[in-house]
Amino acid sequence: MTVQINAWEHNLLDQAYAPLEERLRMVSLDLSDRSKLNEAYDYCEDLTREHSRTFYVASALMSAEKRKAIRALYAFCRVSDDIVDEGVGDKAAAVRAWQHRALESNPSDDDLVALAWADARASYHVPSQYAVQLLSGVSRDLTQSRYETFAELADYCYSVASTVGLMSMHIIGYSSKDAIPYAVKLGIALQLTNILRDVGEDWEKGRFYLPQEELAFFGLTETDIDHGVVDDRWRAFMQFQIARARSLYAEALPGIKLLGKDGRFAIGAAAELYQGILDEIESNDYDVFTQQASVSDWKKLTSLPGIWWRARFGKYEGQAA
Repeated sequence: MTVQINAWEHNLLDQAYAPLEERLRMVSLDLSDRSKLNEAYDYCEDLTREHSRTFYVASALMSAEKRKAIRALYAFCRVSDDIVDEGVGDKAAAVRAWQHRALESNPSDDDLVALAWADARASYHVPSQYAVQLLSGVSRDLTQSRYETFAELADYCYSVASTVGLMSMHIIGYSSKDAIPYAVKLGIALQLTNILRDVGEDWEKGRFYLPQEELAFFGLTETDIDHGVVDDRWRAFMQFQIARARSLYAEALPGIKLLGKDGRFAIGAAAELYQGILDEIESNDYDVFTQQASVSDWKKLTSLPGIWWRARFGKYEGQAA
């Protein structure tokens, strides 16, 4: 199984491999009252159930210990995003403070997400540098709202999404470092799908992620985005972006077979259900200004058995051909 590496991915792979060389022996939490840790994990479980029902269901097939850890990771990411998206005051300072708390070896026992995440990180030897990379990417939204090239955008997508996959790999388990390029690709695909879905919503927040040089290539300007123009230029632009995302999914999915068996379904579900968003964008005639594409609960539910079978038995091989 050979993964295709695009020119813009080399820098991302350097970032992905570096934390593996820096791994230190993780120190177990020093807790006299383990009930606090149980409370922390329960809180992360509730947070996951509330904000991502699909991921909550998909992760349910993992072993109890891995399930707790992966939901602690989800909660860490959720808090990180919310500081930037919903916080008030000095958000940059808030991210720095959260990074200090979230990466402590023994956080305060009343800081529930940090507590569960510290235990999960120690238990599964998750390199802290991936969390630092993620928080750096999250913070970028506070200072950068435009991306000139796809390579520049991919670097952002790596920091906010591929890092999550790389941390998940340590919890799920993986057979070799060969899994890393697949995780990087999948993160880019997932975040690009988010970006395509949320063009209108992000524009209202003053952000536009899609590459400026590609926008110009298709004869579009930011005035067109501001007016929500859906014409042949925009359709062609979106078709190009969707084709790129689908290609990344196809290149990434065969890597699921390199993951621990009890975690393959959660990753397969995330990938396949997110691909469904691309289908919905097409069904909406590429109008991402007045409509937000989403996969219905019924479609998600009916898709899960097939996803489970493909993920469990490695039936993604050859999709990238």
